[in-house]
Amino acid sequence: MAREHEGAVDLGRVDEIVARHKGREGALLPVLREVQDAVGYLPQEALERVALGLGLSLSQVYGVATFYSLLYTKPKGKYTVRVCESAPCHVQGAQEVIDTLVRELGISFGETTPDGLFTLEKVSCLGVCGVAPAVMIGDRVYGNLTPETVVAVLQEYR
Repeated sequence: MAREHEGAVDLGRVDEIVARHKGREGALLPVLREVQDAVGYLPQEALERVALGLGLSLSQVYGVATFYSLLYTKPKGKYTVRVCESAPCHVQGAQEVIDTLVRELGISFGETTPDGLFTLEKVSCLGVCGVAPAVMIGDRVYGNLTPETVVAVLQEYR
């Protein structure tokens, strides 16, 4: 995934993405996903450019960008740590794992570490109840976690 440096949004790249989809029904969501892949998130200036290019209002574009949980209007860390909050994870000790993650990363849910390495998010279910409690980092799932094992998992990414 090619990402721009924060603050250095290539609006020409955004325009190219919009141009490839312009005139297609349902183009907005694919455009937003491609822009996010290119830039790393959906900054205000990119949303404005998408709205202009697709002939939509900024509120329409912003509404879609903020509705979907996999679209981000703020920069995210290199690794997104998704913590399962399902009942099976909770019963199996997820709160202790959550407390450890918050302490180790020094951030709360929805925040990114100052070094830009980790973003911490809650999810309702990862679909791996048999190995609860679980987290997902990037596209890799870690289960049967304890406070000690989650610290070891974080070390793999540091």
